[in-house]
Amino acid sequence: MDIQADKIALAKMLLETENPKIIASIKKIFSTEKTHDFLEELSVEQIKEIEKASLEIDRGEITDYELFMQKHR
Repeated sequence: MDIQADKIALAKMLLETENPKIIASIKKIFSTEKTHDFLEELSVEQIKEIEKASLEIDRGEITDYELFMQKHR
């Protein structure tokens, strides 16, 4: 079966069902599918900066926000 035939068969099954759980499951699948990873929109440089920051956090190289703000107020 090719993809077009599969899509037609699925559409037919969807139209024929009266089971709200099936419809809710299908809606959930499509809503999950539509979300995308924001990293795909970032440049290579931005991704590298995020990775660098993540490593710094893992190594404990962080500054408390309140202490930082006290120095700059």
